[in-house]
Amino acid sequence: MLKELIQKAASLGIKKGNSSEEENQWAKPMPLANSLEENLQSMQQIFDRCADITFREFKINTNEPTNAALIYFKEITDAKKISEYMLEPMMHEITEIAGDGQSVGDKVVYYVRNHLSTAASVEITRNIGELTKGILDSKVALLIDGAGTALLMDAHGGRSRTIAEPDSEPVVRGPKDGFVESLATNIMLLRRRIRTSRFKMETLEVGNLTRTKIAVCYIQGVANDKIVEEVKTRLRRINMDGVLASGYIEEMIQDEAISNFPLIFSTERPDRVAGCLLEGRVAIMVDNTPVSLVVPCTFMTLLQASEDYYTTAEFSTFIRVLRFIGLNFSLMLPALTVAVFSFHQELIPLPLLATVAGARQELPFPIFLEILAMEVTFELLREAGVRLPKTIGQAISTVGGIVIGQAAVNAGFVSPLSVIVVALTAISSFTIPNYPAGTAIRILRFFLLFCSSILGIVGIMFGLMLILFHLNSLRSFGVPYLSPFAPYSPKDFKDTIVRVPWWAMFTRPRLVNQGTERQAPKQGPQKPDQEGGDSYQ
Repeated sequence: MLKELIQKAASLGIKKGNSSEEENQWAKPMPLANSLEENLQSMQQIFDRCADITFREFKINTNEPTNAALIYFKEITDAKKISEYMLEPMMHEITEIAGDGQSVGDKVVYYVRNHLSTAASVEITRNIGELTKGILDSKVALLIDGAGTALLMDAHGGRSRTIAEPDSEPVVRGPKDGFVESLATNIMLLRRRIRTSRFKMETLEVGNLTRTKIAVCYIQGVANDKIVEEVKTRLRRINMDGVLASGYIEEMIQDEAISNFPLIFSTERPDRVAGCLLEGRVAIMVDNTPVSLVVPCTFMTLLQASEDYYTTAEFSTFIRVLRFIGLNFSLMLPALTVAVFSFHQELIPLPLLATVAGARQELPFPIFLEILAMEVTFELLREAGVRLPKTIGQAISTVGGIVIGQAAVNAGFVSPLSVIVVALTAISSFTIPNYPAGTAIRILRFFLLFCSSILGIVGIMFGLMLILFHLNSLRSFGVPYLSPFAPYSPKDFKDTIVRVPWWAMFTRPRLVNQGTERQAPKQGPQKPDQEGGDSYQ
């Protein structure tokens, strides 16, 4: 019902047409004039009140000097490239011009493109709209008097953040690089890991005003073609003014309009994205954001970390079991505490019950309100620690929790048991490697807490059944969210809570890709005498 109301409200807010289409100068084809003065006037009118644009007029040193002009944004282009690759070659003496153009200006354009410019990429355009689009894409436009064509030359520049390990996904053993805000750099990090021509990268632009570049990455023959086409179809359907980060499109392309669980996996680690691509998944990379999206996403993917594949299978399995225990503690520990001490005291051993009853004898609030107040307080401290500078954020969240908890116990507002339960819950929540998944568990923790305060353990079971039914109904680009458990696929259990050794993991997830074989089977370790030869002694 709530989903239908939201969709109805969204449909009422849609107007015919789009007001931002008037801003898209490149949407209306306008041919370039043969006069440099007219073309400059048109471009100056388009970029009116843009203080960071440069119109550099000069003369090309031909037999009869030809007037020309460069147009570029100085903050997003490289001045050294403009000087060395464009201005210097064109301002040197040119003795002869040869080209296919009809007019002198067209001959100069073709001569500059084929003989003078040393830019990595040079394109010819006859349209003002394409010229505008190229300038906004960090290219340099060359206009020449007497030519109805122009050149767009690559001189991409500007400052960008250096490659570093993501703060949200650190590893002890593994690569230390992470995605940055530059799409070209992020693609380079993937190309360096997947060196095959089957690694495909298709780009498109989303956002009528921002024209944000989005790259759809996949491995041909490994990724499911239907999923790849569905990803591109959903991205093309997006019609909005601007896309500033991957979070803008995440809610626009997921299968469910309302769900607390992340249906699209997000990460800042290139090694994790490369591993997902090798499994047959599809990566969506957005310019100006270091967060990459991966589809399809399953629930078990959220409990896995990239470091799981760099250590032994036994240790990885042990860590994953700890994460699963931590997830259950984070979700149910406060609710179980309230249920047991409020409704099912017979389940508590008598010595413990006597100790807790003595500690709670003088307290004014029921245990439900105590834990609820402490949980809300800890969430406030956690949010404050995130928003404060890093140097003091961790200290505030840690020391603040200790001080407030101790002060609340000394003042007689809460019992030591409530403080211990909330502290264990907080520690358990940090074991979940995926931040959006941890956020979902934090919200559901309050839901189960309220259920337990009403019906005790019966309320918890009712709440867990609702959560399980919801999880079972979810799909991520057509793939069941609880796979390989529902639908049941025992062949894919090799990389779930238990991770088998690499030599035994010779198939990919069957529901994700179209080619399941990952490597040759029977590559397990063998002793020298089992290989048909003598020992090394």
